[in-house]
Amino acid sequence: MTTTAEDIATGLIESLERAETRQTPYRHFLLEGCMPKGVVEEIADLPFPAPDLAGVSGKRELHNATRVYFDAPNRAAHPVCEAFAAAFQSPRVVSYIEDKLGADLSGSYLRIEYAQDTDGFWLEPHTDLGVKLFTMLLYVSDERGHDALGTDIYDADRRHAGRSPFAPGAALVFVPGGDTYHGFEKRPIPGVRKSVIVNYVTDEWRAREQLAYPEAPIG
Repeated sequence: MTTTAEDIATGLIESLERAETRQTPYRHFLLEGCMPKGVVEEIADLPFPAPDLAGVSGKRELHNATRVYFDAPNRAAHPVCEAFAAAFQSPRVVSYIEDKLGADLSGSYLRIEYAQDTDGFWLEPHTDLGVKLFTMLLYVSDERGHDALGTDIYDADRRHAGRSPFAPGAALVFVPGGDTYHGFEKRPIPGVRKSVIVNYVTDEWRAREQLAYPEAPIG
């Protein structure tokens, strides 16, 4: 791992600068190439097994026992997890996100989930409103057919309104609100759909072991 947290921070900020901003059905940002290619490839190659859905889906919390995070142990074990987390914990990235998106992240905590979705997976429309102050869905897998596996976007009445592009290094970013419905319509998933879910969460987040820096709030 030769890419540093500073390299990742620079790539993220530059991609946010040139991101496509859409105001409907709610304000969201579509990013391309948001970090060095080598970082995306290393994340995609992390040695975590994809969970068995056992025929159950609709909410990620249905499989809490098999979810994976860039938590303290995984940061220590995998340099790419450490550099990625350090970039999002950095004052430079936090300040930019606050200025660009108008989010107040002071006192929040960084939570990074490594999601691996297999055929049969789907997610009902939900908003992330509550303890999540920022959401970034970063796509990292590059298998044939994955270009059709972007996040589904819905309007306030939960009617399908679009789908984010899926490509390695592409991302969907938004500040959770009462209308930020998103999910994943059930459709065939070749191989393993891999993504990284980045959130800043309030101090009310109970599962402290999931946090990248459980003893270090932002700011």
